Amino acid sequence: MEFKRFYRLEKLITRGRVVFLYGPRRVGKTYLLTSFIQDYKDRDKIFLGLGEDLDLQSVLAQRSVEIYQKYFSEYDLIAIDEAQVIPNIGESLKLLVDLFPNKYFIATGSSALFLNQQVGEPLTGRKWEYILYPLSILELSYTFSHYEVKRKLDEFLLFGLYPEVLKAGSAQQKKKILYELVNSYLLKDILMFERLKSSATLVKLLKLLAYQIGSEVSLSELANNLGIDVKTVGRYIDLLVKSFIIYPLGGFSKNLRKEVTKKKKYYFIDLGIRNTLLDDFGLLDTRPDKGALWENFLTMERVKLHTYRETFARLYFWRTWQKQEIDLIEQIDGELYAYEFKFSPKAAAKARLPAAFRRAYPEAKFKVVHKDNFWDFVLKL
Repeated sequence: MEFKRFYRLEKLITRGRVVFLYGPRRVGKTYLLTSFIQDYKDRDKIFLGLGEDLDLQSVLAQRSVEIYQKYFSEYDLIAIDEAQVIPNIGESLKLLVDLFPNKYFIATGSSALFLNQQVGEPLTGRKWEYILYPLSILELSYTFSHYEVKRKLDEFLLFGLYPEVLKAGSAQQKKKILYELVNSYLLKDILMFERLKSSATLVKLLKLLAYQIGSEVSLSELANNLGIDVKTVGRYIDLLVKSFIIYPLGGFSKNLRKEVTKKKKYYFIDLGIRNTLLDDFGLLDTRPDKGALWENFLTMERVKLHTYRETFARLYFWRTWQKQEIDLIEQIDGELYAYEFKFSPKAAAKARLPAAFRRAYPEAKFKVVHKDNFWDFVLKL
């Protein structure tokens, strides 16, 4: 089974601009690119290069008009898969775009670490950026009915939404794929970028964060647990964010002194990765972290939805020092939306908007999202 993705590259490409497709490794960027190329009206006019190809790296590194004319002038579309591997890729693409303003350009990358550093300034005004996450419920709704998705909720919360994992037939096969992802691919970009020989400290950090999804994180506590300084912890977390492993959520505040804003929460882009790090695939009904899994799941589904719909929303959590809290705050075009997440409909029925928030932000809209009413929340804005 192949899953339909939200992005259609034929609708994204623009002559004279580079379409950058970011995202975690193994989420389907290459498949999306090759599928697009197979359906392209004139496949002989396509150049498809792989970032790890040393010959391609050598050609691009020369940044010569004469050489670029020789190698690329006959093509209508120039595509580079895993572009983050190529040194100074931004400067090379800038010359290509300036030299061939009537061509299409696509580049994929598994990490914002390289592309943000090497692409941002050289390609100012010459690029569009898109993030491809593991599959979203929005995308699964193209294939599965509401009933089928709801029936698979426990599976999604345990094994996540990587395409390969969803295609696997048994729980054992799903675990095998996830352990391969964690052991072979998860930290590959960070290790390359930082020139680290060992991933041990990063794995320990990820495990600590995995235990704290849905809770505010203290960098100093993490530093003490890991035996490293706070600045290093902050840098490692930034690398994990830019490698699409975790997602940061800051605290919301406008005018209430008692609101907490300095600390952040960190959610995992994919819960299958999180549970693999903890070696925990226990049944959902028996898990003490079921609420945290549900909060992570809904937060990331909302992140995907806003990303794909290009709403430019700002997402936060809210809490006071008196521990009144709201799981998710959305700020869209000046409007505020507050969401509380409860897996059980019975627990959801008891949830109320905190009085302090209601007094401070009377205009905000409030909703409790549980397993029986989540459908609209993950599909509509």
